[in-house]
Amino acid sequence: MKAILGKKIGMTQIFAESGEVIPVTVIQAGPETVTQVKTVETDGYNGVQVGFEDQKAHRVNKPMTGHFEKAGVEPKKYLAEFRNDEGETYEVGQTITVADFEEGKKLDITGVSKGKGTQGNIKRNNHRRGPMGHGSKHKRLAGGLAAGTYPSRVFPGNDGPGRMGRDTVTVQNVQLVKIDADRNLMLVKGAVPGGKGSLLKIRYAAKGQDK
Repeated sequence: MKAILGKKIGMTQIFAESGEVIPVTVIQAGPETVTQVKTVETDGYNGVQVGFEDQKAHRVNKPMTGHFEKAGVEPKKYLAEFRNDEGETYEVGQTITVADFEEGKKLDITGVSKGKGTQGNIKRNNHRRGPMGHGSKHKRLAGGLAAGTYPSRVFPGNDGPGRMGRDTVTVQNVQLVKIDADRNLMLVKGAVPGGKGSLLKIRYAAKGQDK
């Protein structure tokens, strides 16, 4: 499985041994605790539920309190589930840290992109602007969306103004450049979705594991 939850800290740069500058995203990954193990016999599939970041007990509702008590772990703020089709063995209460990962491997990282609010058609869909001459009333407005006679309506799904961002995005085959096990940090090459402090799901990439 090799998966972990983390929080995006921000971006910086490091220098490789060759002197090359590498832009990296710093992620506080784990430690996380296994709160439930799912199997084909009991749930119809193999999976592992993990919890990240301790939560105060009074902030957890009764069903989740019982769930954590059954697992014998402290209440967690974030829960996530990962499929476990590789046959790895996990136990409830087990701790997973960045030390379980290997530098140089490729990762798939999932997060929620930054919300941009309501935006116009040019920024949201990369449309061209209208004429910029004097008297033009369509500098940045949407153009014609449908014919007037037939079909006399706008078909659903046309690009136009609207909400932009705050979508679940996965970046694939991101290189794990460096691990700092003492501070629970991992540095990955390039940018990842979301703003500072946003939650990320990190797992080994299905393909492209060559260093």
